[in-house]
Amino acid sequence: MRRDIISSAIGIVVLALLCGVLYPLAVTGISQVAFPGNANGQKVYVDGKLVGSKIIGQQFTDQVIKNGKPQVDKNGNPVTTPDPRYFQSRPSGTVPAYNAAASAFSNAGPNNIATEQAFASNIQAYLSLEKPYDPGLTTAKIPVDAINTSGSGLDPDISPANADIQAHRVAAVRHLPLSTVMSLVSKYTHGRGLGFSGEPGVNVLQLNLALDRGHRARSAGSRGH
Repeated sequence: MRRDIISSAIGIVVLALLCGVLYPLAVTGISQVAFPGNANGQKVYVDGKLVGSKIIGQQFTDQVIKNGKPQVDKNGNPVTTPDPRYFQSRPSGTVPAYNAAASAFSNAGPNNIATEQAFASNIQAYLSLEKPYDPGLTTAKIPVDAINTSGSGLDPDISPANADIQAHRVAAVRHLPLSTVMSLVSKYTHGRGLGFSGEPGVNVLQLNLALDRGHRARSAGSRGH
């Protein structure tokens, strides 16, 4: 029995070192050399400031101001509203929204009351934001990714159909030709993974950053004149 105990203890130590230390270190080292961007979360920096990740969705909002005072909820969190200058991400199922530390999805079925209420709320919010700039928009025309959350709750992309609808608002608010905004949408639309997996998507963060770069360039040009 003593021999068995010693053998078992040695096996545990060896496997712990191999699987718990050496293997993770090897994988981490290889990933840092071979594809450091992916290994570190594909972080995006602008002027040295971290603004997000290509693979994690985020909100593009303004804090609600009432009577000159920023509004907060009962927990002290800022009350926000979608910033109309930007394309908006897919609804998130995490708490708080787009919480990368707690990727999650709803287990509620499609006929669950909570699901129906969430869908109704997302539909109303989408129509309120987009219909003033796209009068022909109806509930039936809203893409599913504008209503339902993704499996991770952190999807950084929206469908081309969703982006096409939002382009009307962004072009109007930024005083840009719709064709200019649609050109950017096309530029930041990626195809199916490996040519066959998933669906085409538009990276929201990259698209919004491109819009801001264009705005800064136009502003600099105006000052130059």
